[in-house]
Amino acid sequence: MVTERLIIDGIRESDKEDYFHNISHDRKVLETFICRYAESLEKLDFSSYPGRDGLFAIRLRETGRLIGIILYFDYKPGSCEIGYGIGSEYWDRGYATEAVSCFLDFLFREKGFETVYASFFPGNCSSRRVMKKCGMSFCRFSEKKLTYLGVERDLKYYSVSRSGRR
Repeated sequence: MVTERLIIDGIRESDKEDYFHNISHDRKVLETFICRYAESLEKLDFSSYPGRDGLFAIRLRETGRLIGIILYFDYKPGSCEIGYGIGSEYWDRGYATEAVSCFLDFLFREKGFETVYASFFPGNCSSRRVMKKCGMSFCRFSEKKLTYLGVERDLKYYSVSRSGRR
């Protein structure tokens, strides 16, 4: 998948260092994106990521470097959930919106899903804004849905249907 500024493709072994810096060692990202913190590059177990079904790198087209990840999971007939994380160094530049919009097109056209869901922790206005810009709308609230970083967390779910995409 290619956009004006991004390439969305499979994770490679050579992405380990970029993944470490932009996702698993970036504490700002870990406040909003569920991922295990890695203390050091040597301690990061990256072996299951390359080739993993449903997991993709978000790369800058200009350099080919991984700046984030996007994935789909929890598939059921006709629907799935997505998640995405971008390194905090790349926030507020429209990369997440560009990646999510392209990924939704892929999921509807190539994978044949009818509905796609995404969730965020209440207070994460940036993720909510990305979802809304991509045509998603609020569908449900889940109280104390999961425990993350030692805290029971609520989740707000947004969704979009194939017919609801602009």
